Amino acid sequence: MRLVIARCQVDYAGRLTAHLPMATRLLLVKSDGSVSVHSDDRAYKPLNWMSPPCWLIEDGNLWIVENKAGEKLVITIDQIVEEVSHDLGAEPGLQKDGVEAHLQELLAEHITTLGDGYSLVRREYPTAIGPVDILARDSEGASVAVEIKRRGEIDGVEQLTRYLELLNRDPLLAPVQGVFAAQQIRPQARTLAEDRGIRCVTLDYDALRGIEPDEFRLF
Repeated sequence: MRLVIARCQVDYAGRLTAHLPMATRLLLVKSDGSVSVHSDDRAYKPLNWMSPPCWLIEDGNLWIVENKAGEKLVITIDQIVEEVSHDLGAEPGLQKDGVEAHLQELLAEHITTLGDGYSLVRREYPTAIGPVDILARDSEGASVAVEIKRRGEIDGVEQLTRYLELLNRDPLLAPVQGVFAAQQIRPQARTLAEDRGIRCVTLDYDALRGIEPDEFRLF
């Protein structure tokens, strides 16, 4: 992680153009190649950024960040106030809340919720980048990696995509299909998942717990 506090001007050229006039800002360069520009407000949201895959070229006081689509983030630095770099090490991942942990336990217990003939291989299947919530087999014996969330967001789909890329390198498991399971799945996350060949499943927490709905009962 590289943090640079600098007085700078930022220009973005791509599908649209944007300009940030000269001011003091935080430039954040991550090991994944991403570069983002922050001000002293907006919480975590950057003023502008370039997501990986992209590359940074530093030419004196000029930083040019470009992606494979030809979009560019051009940062003109007038003065560097402070700069620090530090290796943060491996990310252990976000600890699940009680609902997600219970959903994982319930789905493992009722794995046929995903389809007839499904069987559980194990929960928290270990990988080099963290554990997969559930590894299962479908009715034909093919491997299935399941990522479970309370609310299905795009970052959850990205997380499952990384697991699938890694698991599919293992000849004993490949080909591995993906299932993104959540109580609620945002439309953008569903679109991204389906575009990547990942099946989405909406989980009914009460049904998994064996509680029948009573909304149509008279007594």
